[in-house]
Amino acid sequence: MNTTRFSQAVDVLHLAEAEPARSVATATEIARAAKREGDHAAASVAERALGIAALHVQDADLATRHLRAAVTLARRATEPDLVAEARVRLAAVLNVRGRPEAALREIDGALGDATGLDRARAWAQRGAILLQLGRLDGAAQSLEQALPALRAADDRMWLKRVLANRGIVHARRYRFAAAEADLREALRLNHELGLDLSVAFIEQNLGWVETLKGDVPAALDHLGRAESAMRELGAQIGFLLEDKARLLLSVGLVGEARTAAMESVTALERERQHIALPDVRLLLARIVLLDGAADEALGQARRAAREVARQRRPEAAALARLLVDLARAAGPGRRRINLDRLRTVADALDSAGWRSAAIEAHLLGAELAGGRGRGDGGRAELSAVSRGRRRGPVADRAMGWQAEAMLRLRDGRPRGALGALRAGLRVLDEHRSGLGAVDLRAHSGRQRIALTDLGLRIAVADGRLDGIHSWAEQGRASHLLLPPLLPPDDERLIAELSELRAAVADVEALRARGADPAPAVRRQVSAERRIRDRARLRPGTAGSAAARPVGLAELRAAVGDAAMVEFGEMDGTLHALTLTAEHASWRPIGRTARVRALADRLPFALRRLASGHGASAPIVELIRASARQIDELLFAPLAEQIGDRPLVVVPAGSVQSLPWSVLPSCAGRPITVAPSATAWHAATVAPTGSRGSRRAVVIAGPGLPGAQREADAVAAVHGTSAISGPQASVEHAVQLLGGAEIAHFAAHGTIHPEHPMFSSLLLADGPLTGYDLEQLQPAPRLVVLASCDSGRSPVLAGGELLGLTATLLAGGTRQVIASVVPVPDTETAGLMIALHEKLAGGTTAAEGLAAAQTQLTGAADRALAAAAGFVCIGGTFRLEPM
Repeated sequence: MNTTRFSQAVDVLHLAEAEPARSVATATEIARAAKREGDHAAASVAERALGIAALHVQDADLATRHLRAAVTLARRATEPDLVAEARVRLAAVLNVRGRPEAALREIDGALGDATGLDRARAWAQRGAILLQLGRLDGAAQSLEQALPALRAADDRMWLKRVLANRGIVHARRYRFAAAEADLREALRLNHELGLDLSVAFIEQNLGWVETLKGDVPAALDHLGRAESAMRELGAQIGFLLEDKARLLLSVGLVGEARTAAMESVTALERERQHIALPDVRLLLARIVLLDGAADEALGQARRAAREVARQRRPEAAALARLLVDLARAAGPGRRRINLDRLRTVADALDSAGWRSAAIEAHLLGAELAGGRGRGDGGRAELSAVSRGRRRGPVADRAMGWQAEAMLRLRDGRPRGALGALRAGLRVLDEHRSGLGAVDLRAHSGRQRIALTDLGLRIAVADGRLDGIHSWAEQGRASHLLLPPLLPPDDERLIAELSELRAAVADVEALRARGADPAPAVRRQVSAERRIRDRARLRPGTAGSAAARPVGLAELRAAVGDAAMVEFGEMDGTLHALTLTAEHASWRPIGRTARVRALADRLPFALRRLASGHGASAPIVELIRASARQIDELLFAPLAEQIGDRPLVVVPAGSVQSLPWSVLPSCAGRPITVAPSATAWHAATVAPTGSRGSRRAVVIAGPGLPGAQREADAVAAVHGTSAISGPQASVEHAVQLLGGAEIAHFAAHGTIHPEHPMFSSLLLADGPLTGYDLEQLQPAPRLVVLASCDSGRSPVLAGGELLGLTATLLAGGTRQVIASVVPVPDTETAGLMIALHEKLAGGTTAAEGLAAAQTQLTGAADRALAAAAGFVCIGGTFRLEPM
């Protein structure tokens, strides 16, 4: 053996672990030279380095060829230890390729060849393979076999692998403190060894553990660092994208989770990580099922089931079976689900340590058993889930409380059931309060749906209005009831927002010149991604409680001479809870699908009218006919109760963005639209406090015909001057708006349908987004957005709202006046001037808007389009006298 050549081979083996891409050329040269010299031992080590590098940055097939060559060369060198080391690595690659049984045979062979330290390494690799197969007991035993010898020999390279894998075993068993201890020791060893890629892998694993714990900002931080390092090193990222998808799904970001899961599938296929592909397909099936695509979910689950069957992975097969049944339960195949087999699946998942999936299987089994009148009606399944309500991940605990509620309900204890549901909501809300990003708080409302729906059903069956109201409120924009956060003090985020504005300006400039805007658009998309990811690292105030739903007695006292109508959806039917100071009632209104179909016509027709395209007379008639039909459905049954009182409307999803003033029952009537009765009450009865340093701030954006005239006229009403031109920059606007009593924007507005926090108002230097509005300290009491669509908040799962209006309300704004449809620019100015004159005269915002709308709707058709879309959103606001 040439000791110099062998030493070179060992060095490049170390480099393959730290910087695999850089190691390939050197390892190839050493392997060729060693083979020419007949140095089989050095050649074997160099081939092993090439196999490791190929596994990290190229593909598993190439890695297999190099490692088989390493085994053969080690045998020619008659070096049993080198044979064992190469076989251990080969086993790892065979497992990645989806051949776990062959991998275990290689390991068993290596254990037969190896002695001493090499034997410990073989045990370590055996534990890693069993871990990926989901056999936690066997994995833990093998890893424990390896540790003593590795520690005694100070074999830090293998010790850090064992610690990382044992950390994963601990985390799968929800032993988070032990998991973090092992992973952080592995992280320290990787830093000491200079293994940058392995550091990234540990960061990824720490992100996964934080996901299980529910600390989303910490998880995002770890995964972000891991991804940056892996991309810089040219490493494979399929597994990381899978973890990222799981994290996004855990907070209800279904669309982003779906994108990440699909990217993970593509990456793993490219990287030939066959062992992991079915796991990600099952994750994708779960995601698309939540997205309402049951057929697609079934297809993904069945494909994964075939793949794990070929891999002979019974634990993963049980998970695939569950996903098939969940997809069937969401469609016409519900009756085909075999309950006995489902129970077997739940037991198998429990044994494999996949507790969350086992809980889902038990809950589905209980639901089906109850519906079919089988045996104990699923009591055993519910009991199994209920036992986990006090420990484990947040979602598992919430499902545990849901199961406990179902058990209490079956025992004839509806009040006890509601108590269990409230306990589950407290678990979810305590978790959500630890999130500092508004979009994470909003999207995580999806987790509350099962609890709030069951609570509402129990309350409706009980028939008491206070209970019905309370549980209906639990499903309405609940994230707005969490204590508001202080504005983020993040210079990097502010710099990224500035970069976004520069990119948007470049896009517009290139388009104006007829040039290709694609490079600038890519900069814009990249800036948006960085801002979104940065904002989500912000921690919340863990453990802070959301405001409790306001009671009917408190509402009656606050409503005064008005009437409140709260709409709610249950079992495909729209209901209305009507409340006045003297009376309250709950009644069905009509089928939700019918209301939604009619409600969708109005924005379409108003857009046509505002744009001036097509003959106006037929469009106006369509608006009036649709408005009459909606009015008949929504308000005719309530006419006797609401009379001609001012209205506070709490809409449900199907009528969330209605232009209320065009409905006959609402024309000329002061109307306030509230995200929830609780939010309205809090904003209405809150003490006024001292006025801010500025009474009114009026800002005119660029490129909007009539904006300057409108802004000047509105500013004159309040005895101030409008901000326009270069002075109307985002930074200057944010400085001026903090502490103002009234803010008025005459600017172009844009709704971002995928990421509503990027909905924006166009100012002199670019878009003012929801992220910019979070900087306000404090937010203005009344904000008027004379912009297209700016009052339309996308409705997320769980009745949560997100967008410009929701961001302002979450930041402390009492009321927002904005349009839920596009508006014609020139005609809007008259409405805004009339509105502000009413406000300055002492009317409430709702009274002023109603009077201004009445003044315009008798004029030209485009004036109707300008007036119709504006609504008052939030609480009740009246300008303090000068």
